Formats: sequence, structure tokens, C-alpha cells
Amino acid sequence: MAELSAAQVRARVAELGPWFHNMELKGVRTAPDHFLHDYPANKFARFAHVIPDDLSGRSVLDIGCNAGFYSLEMKRRGANRVLGVDFDDRYLDQARLAAEVEDADIEFRKLSVYDLAKLGERFDLVIFMGVLYHLRHPLLALDLIHEHVADDLLLFQSMQRGANDIFEPEIDYDFSQTAHFDRPDYPKLHFIEHRYAGDWTNWWAPNASASAAMLRSAGFQVLDRPEEEVFLCRRTERPTEAGAVYPARSPLNGHDKTKEPRR
Repeated sequence: MAELSAAQVRARVAELGPWFHNMELKGVRTAPDHFLHDYPANKFARFAHVIPDDLSGRSVLDIGCNAGFYSLEMKRRGANRVLGVDFDDRYLDQARLAAEVEDADIEFRKLSVYDLAKLGERFDLVIFMGVLYHLRHPLLALDLIHEHVADDLLLFQSMQRGANDIFEPEIDYDFSQTAHFDRPDYPKLHFIEHRYAGDWTNWWAPNASASAAMLRSAGFQVLDRPEEEVFLCRRTERPTEAGAVYPARSPLNGHDKTKEPRR
């Protein structure tokens, strides 16, 4: 494939806009006016050190890959196989353009987080960032990641609101004990009925304890918390028999309105 000129890249970036990932492709900024500035590079800089510098021989799955910033970063670290999945065609087109410009061998596929079992393979590192709070069924997503695609490490991030301190509850409480529920740092998953920041797909806002608790409940041991919203985890056994469920889809309702928004 012929190498794209800077002018061609600029035209393609404009054609595929707007972008949520602000990247530099041949000197062309994809989102120069981003409300979070140089995002996600400015965020990644705060936790990049927890990911091995050398990913040679390892496989990476980037769930909700958007325009592919993290997929590209993992390929730069030498990952043998990188697969990015998203449910938005425009984001996937952006990611494919970015990979083409960077000459990176990355596969991008349209797939819902609820359909991860279709991949039929596990990955050494699973990236699940900026997706959970956009999902109607967030714990199910973590259960499916554990059951079908995570083999070792999970890099997790969610928008969080409320207390930043992590409180780990006792294993059990007597029915008459209720005071712990009123602690600001008790695991709380705030439900957003309407919109938040103008986005109706922002369904949830966990506090830090809730993020950690949900990860533990799904069978992920928290190894590090390099940034308030970011957790590096390792797949372990689930603490209970509870896990993923698979609701049957009616054959009379074949259309799929599943959407995994930006991250």
C-alpha cells in the first residue's frame, strides 16, 4: 500500500472526524481542540510505567479501542498480536487509518463486549478502559472478560465519582448492621438515569471502592492503582460461583441496538 502524504492524512482525518483520541499522525493532530487537551496521551503518561516496556511474544486485546491509541502503544512495545474491538464503525475506521499511517500490524474488529466469547481466544493483556460506565450491564462485562478473554493481566479504567479512598468491607455483616452503608468510601455504583456531561450513555459512576470491589468480585486481583481511575489486575479464581449469564435473544427481535460509545 502506498504511503500516505501529510495532505492525504489531513484530508482523511477531517473526513473521519470528530475524533475522541487526540493523536499525531504525520504531523496532523486528530483532535487539537479536545476538551481534555492531549487526551489520552496525557492520561496514559500517569500509568504507562505499570505496563511492561517489552511485550514481545505477548497478545493484547483492546476492548472499546476507539481510534486505537492504546492498541498502537502496545504494538510499539513489541506485542506480537494486538486486536482492537469496538462497536462504532467510525471509531474503527479512525483506528485503521492510524494503524496504516503508523505502519502498525493491528487487527480491528467490530464486536460488542457482550459477544467476547465469539473471539475464542485468551490474551496476555486485556485493556478495558473508558467503557464500563457506558454499559447497561457493567458487572456482566467484567464477568465475560474473565470467563472468555483474560489470561493474565487486565488494565482497567472507569470514570469515577465520590470517595477516592478504597474501603474493603468485611466478608459478612449481621442483618442489623447498617452503618457501613453510610460510609462515603463504601462501594457505591451511582446510577445515572438521564444524562451526565450531555451524554445519555453515561449510565454509571462508581466510586473507587466500587471499581475495586467489582473487579475482585469478577475474579481479578488488584495489583496496582497507579492513577485514581486506573487499576492493574491479574486474573484469579472468582470468589464465588457467580459469573457470566447468557440471556437468550428472541428470534423475533433480531435487530441489535447494542452500542459501546467512545472511550
